[in-house]
Amino acid sequence: MPRTEEANQRIREEQRAKILDAAWRAFARKGTATTMAEIATEANVSYGLVYRYFSSKEAIFKALVEQMIQSGALRVQNLLEQPGTPGERLTFLITKILEARRERSDIFLLFQHVMGDEMMSDDLRQRLQERGQAYYDGMKQLIVEAQASGEVVAGDPDQLVVALMAYLDGLSRLAAREPEMLKQHFPEPEIVLRMLKP
Repeated sequence: MPRTEEANQRIREEQRAKILDAAWRAFARKGTATTMAEIATEANVSYGLVYRYFSSKEAIFKALVEQMIQSGALRVQNLLEQPGTPGERLTFLITKILEARRERSDIFLLFQHVMGDEMMSDDLRQRLQERGQAYYDGMKQLIVEAQASGEVVAGDPDQLVVALMAYLDGLSRLAAREPEMLKQHFPEPEIVLRMLKP
């Protein structure tokens, strides 16, 4: 019995997702020096199948950046509107960010490659910078509110956000250099949260 159009569409979506997932890992390792052949090998599909879904490496790269922009774009804004104390919401945010770094460090490594790559269009770079700024602003707002409620140490909130971002960036870089060590000893959220405690 022939497959339905819905079944064919599902198969196409699964193949596309498989290629993009492999591309995350490949681009995170090598940046834009990654080849279509390496992406096909990583996805365990034929070279031709990759071209069936994407016309070029640049098209895959652009799709990954679009995913990056879309993933969690409203997360911080939504968190600002959730119930709970500012400190509880900040703890939740930092915990979720650390979980994401532990489970998908390739996304954050790709982000580092993207921001320094000439292949990136000005439009995509601008959108990524806006997303990063939204995270920065949201985290700062939570810190300011948590300082007012006595849940976070007093001090310059911008410095606290920069310290958090540097810590998270360092975890991504460490994941690239020492993935096995980081898998075994990935820091618990309480470790980073201690520097915010009053």
